[in-house]
Amino acid sequence: MPTFGNGRRVAVVAGVRTPFTRAGTVFKDLSAIELGKLCVSELLQRSNLSGNEVEALVFGTVVPNVLAPNIAREVSLMPMLPKGVQAYSVSRACASANQAITDAADQIALGHNDVIIAGGAESLSNVPILHSRGFADALVAASRAKSLAGRIGALARIRPRDLVPITPAIAEPTTGETMGESAEKMAKINDISREDQDHFALRSHRLAAAGTADGRLTAEISPVVVPPRYDIVVKTDNGIREDTSYEKLAALKPVFDRRYGSVTAGNSSPLTDGGACVLLMSEAKARSLGYEPLGYIRSYAYAALDPGEQLLMGPVLAAPVALQRAGLTLADMDLVEMHEAFAAQVLCNLKGFESVEWAHRAGFADPVGEVDRARLNVMGGSIALGHPFGATGARITTTLLNEMGRRDAQYGLMTVCAAGGLGFAMVLERDV
Repeated sequence: MPTFGNGRRVAVVAGVRTPFTRAGTVFKDLSAIELGKLCVSELLQRSNLSGNEVEALVFGTVVPNVLAPNIAREVSLMPMLPKGVQAYSVSRACASANQAITDAADQIALGHNDVIIAGGAESLSNVPILHSRGFADALVAASRAKSLAGRIGALARIRPRDLVPITPAIAEPTTGETMGESAEKMAKINDISREDQDHFALRSHRLAAAGTADGRLTAEISPVVVPPRYDIVVKTDNGIREDTSYEKLAALKPVFDRRYGSVTAGNSSPLTDGGACVLLMSEAKARSLGYEPLGYIRSYAYAALDPGEQLLMGPVLAAPVALQRAGLTLADMDLVEMHEAFAAQVLCNLKGFESVEWAHRAGFADPVGEVDRARLNVMGGSIALGHPFGATGARITTTLLNEMGRRDAQYGLMTVCAAGGLGFAMVLERDV
């Protein structure tokens, strides 16, 4: 029975999420904080856990609210939790919820806590829009002016160009390259065809539609009654295209390299709103409270590479380390869940798993190996379900463990790529 260094085993007791909805649609008036509160509230109710048992809450987000940057503390200040709950926020780009979960797991493994809620939320409908430096300087000068004439003089320095807002871009600060441009570059380097990308995207939608229809995906979703009129109930993810086809996907034009590219809106994950969280406990605490854990965290690893190289290949470096720490191999994995930022990225990662060159870069003699496609993302992934940056890691953790339980599987591997050239991998296990 694997444990962390001091013998404490970390259990994942439960997991829940809101529906994931395309940005600008039904959740456009909900903040990330509100989405986080919705899933945490449902988690407590579904697990029938008293809020007084919760000792800490760790939450991830990627685009924080500048007026309330510590999303974890804002989520924790809800009636169901005591005000003394420790809360802090983390950010590791698209692996932010994974960071929250592993931070919480470490605190439990160290014996500092026994019960922690961890997850993340994102509202990409509500990203902050920034003013130009000239406009900001004028406002500051006006606020400091001692007289009306001084304030008018400061504001008079504003020029039309200063009124143009600055909208955030999903781009690398160090290179200026967007994530989509990086995926496009990776597709070219690794000879990933447009046809293969579109077929993979179609697979994601079809499997997600099947997982929704048979209730496996909706089982992890908490329906949301949408304010302010509360006349709409959202029960499922709205990015799944049940009616799509290979022909429809193939007809879409490339977005990031319009002349020679292969990455389209159809084979990429959409901008999405949503929240997700899991309940973590020490094994002893879970048993004492009468819970049967979904599974346990056996190992995890993070990795990084030069963002100017192949931005989204971090999982290829993290996965062999996580497997080695678990004392297992890819052949031992019953299921594999890989975050689908882009079909190109997943196909590049899968190719990297089979590469001796990438194995050597990670410090191993032999590659991770070939992933059995029948065990990969068996209910689709982020291309169909959506990708709220700060929440996806908790969604994948819950999805993987629930499906492992349904199949009576023992081991599962999950990976997440992230901006900045970051990568994450985790091995989960069940007692069988």
